Parts: sequence; C-alpha cells; structure tokens
Amino acid sequence: MNIRTLETFVWISRLGSFRAAAKRLYASQPSISARISGLEDQLGVELFDRVGRKVTLTAKGRELLTYAEKILVLHGEMLQVVAQPASIHGTIRLGVSETIAHTWLPKLIERVSDAYPAINLELDVDISVNLADKVINHDIDIAFLMGKITQPGIINKDLCRYSLVWVASPSLAIPDAPISLAELAKWPIITYPRRSEPYNNIRSLVDPMNHSTRIHSSSSLSTIIRMTVDGIGVSALPREIVKQALDTGVLREFQVSASIPDLAFSAAYGSGPGSNVVQAVAELAFTTVEQGREGC
Repeated sequence: MNIRTLETFVWISRLGSFRAAAKRLYASQPSISARISGLEDQLGVELFDRVGRKVTLTAKGRELLTYAEKILVLHGEMLQVVAQPASIHGTIRLGVSETIAHTWLPKLIERVSDAYPAINLELDVDISVNLADKVINHDIDIAFLMGKITQPGIINKDLCRYSLVWVASPSLAIPDAPISLAELAKWPIITYPRRSEPYNNIRSLVDPMNHSTRIHSSSSLSTIIRMTVDGIGVSALPREIVKQALDTGVLREFQVSASIPDLAFSAAYGSGPGSNVVQAVAELAFTTVEQGREGC
C-alpha cells in the first residue's frame, strides 16, 4: 500500500468511475484497475461494487475512505513543512477568468515556476459560470473566478476587485459631460455573457429606463473590446484591460450618472486531500495581487 494507491482509491470514490479517475490522475485505466485490485488483495476485502461503468463504495470501502483521506491530508501537510519545494511534483489544473488572464496571470505562473519547479500548471481559461461547475465536478483543482461557489466542501477566498469604466469609440460622439441612464440606454451595450454578474448588473441598471435597450453579450473579452473599438456599442470594462486602448485613443472613457458594482474575484478550491499545494498556489496568487497593487 502506498500514497499513489490511496490517492487512486480516493479519486475513484469521488468521481464514481475508474475512467474518470484515470483521466484525473493522468494514468491509463488498466493501471488504475491494477492499483485497486492490488489494494483489495492486500486488504482481503472488496472496496467497490461495480455496476456497469459506475462504481460505489462497499461498507469496507467507506471505512477505508475515512482513513485514506486522513493519510493523504497528513502526507500533504508533511510535504509542505518538511520537503524541499523542488521535490513536490504533480499537475495543478488551474481555471481562470479571462480578465485575470489578461492582467496578472503571467506573473503568477512565473512565481509558481520559481517556488515549485516540478509542478506543472494546466490552464483553463473560461467564463466564471463554467469554472464553478468544473470545480464542483473536480474537472479543475482551483479557479480564479467572478463571485463565489456556494457548495459544501469548497473553500472561497477573496482575491481581487476591478472597478469598471464606461468606454466607447470616439466615433460615437458621446458627450463629455456625464450622461443619464436614459441616455446610456440609447446605445447598444456590449458586456460579459448572460448569467454573469456584470451582465445582470447592467441589465438591472438600464431596464427601468428602456426595455428595448440592446445588450450584446460575449464570453470573449477580446471580442467585447473589438466590438467596442469598432463602434458597435459601449461597454463597461476594467481600466486595466482597456488601458492601452485608452492611451492610444481608439477608445475614450465617458461618465454615467450611476455607479456599477466592481468585479469581485475569488479563489475557489476543494478542501479535501491533496489541497495543500493547491492552497499554496492560491497564496502565491494573493501575493501577486498585493504586489501588483503596491506597484501601481
């Protein structure tokens, strides 16, 4: 019995199939099956009931799971305290919102590489709604996403905030003086995808003024910026994202006589075994954000 075998056992119990565990652990399904078969032979009990492709824990399997999770937590804590960072290896599946990918993500990758040279990062850039589902389903280990994940067993920590500024192409000739919500509602608004917080916030702002306001939504931040530069509509985006476009004059900032909430991001990850290194990556993210503020 070894740590790798116990880790395999825990992931099968979490994901409910040998195939999903093999994908999660970057191993072949036959090798996963061999590990569990060897563990069952060693213990002299069956750990899983196999029904088709789905597996469920037996009574003895449930007993083992309690101890296996404790052992993996202690193993992770031991590595964090005792081992040299260079000896900690593996793959962290990191999901990030595109806003973060466009700002401080490269600096974080550099920090992780310096602190844990044997850790590989597998990046997944997606919208926050999808990232939340992926964390819940164990498809990724940690996500930097908009909002929080209200699910048992998920740790949420405040990460960073971005204030939004209204921007438009100079070709739209929006007045220099602050405009009202009624005036804003005359232009098409280009924003984040449906079900996202920015979309809902903007919709709640303009709907009382004009129910016919056109709101174009996109899951691609680059597309939102491109459509705004092309004069298709106006948008509210983090200043950090549009700084170059503002500096070069392809976009201009304008004022609206109503505030719009900041984009609030959090780090979300599971609290189970093996989360020690994931938590260390989250801590490096907090450091990156803080040092970025100091440099502003």
